[in-house]
Amino acid sequence: MDRLQLLKEISFKAIRSSGPGGQHVNKTASKAVISFTINTSEIFTPKEKQRLLEKLKTRISQDGSLTITCSESRSQHRNKALAIARLFSLLEKSLRVAKSRKKSRPSRNAIEKRLVSKKKHALKKANRKPPPVQ
Repeated sequence: MDRLQLLKEISFKAIRSSGPGGQHVNKTASKAVISFTINTSEIFTPKEKQRLLEKLKTRISQDGSLTITCSESRSQHRNKALAIARLFSLLEKSLRVAKSRKKSRPSRNAIEKRLVSKKKHALKKANRKPPPVQ
């Protein structure tokens, strides 16, 4: 994934943020909103786009854009940097292909151990019961 090319495809917007800052909050636009449209991106292959759309389907809007907001800091520049870092990590995590699990069978010794422990446990429980009445 080429980060410089990705930065060119991101649209950035700053809006007023809530939270700490006193009157300063009412005057400055410190909240960073980043939008990235996966379908129109030239960085990813069609297969990668399909994987991203599937993995991030709950975070993608109707128009097909992925939006990330950040208002943790009072600084617009810091919020923008944090939002970009989140976008990069989210895309990298979504592009990662999970290793498929190989089926394996338990060893004969493991099966034997399990059966012995089950038998031992059953005997312990059986010994606690009162003897049958005849």
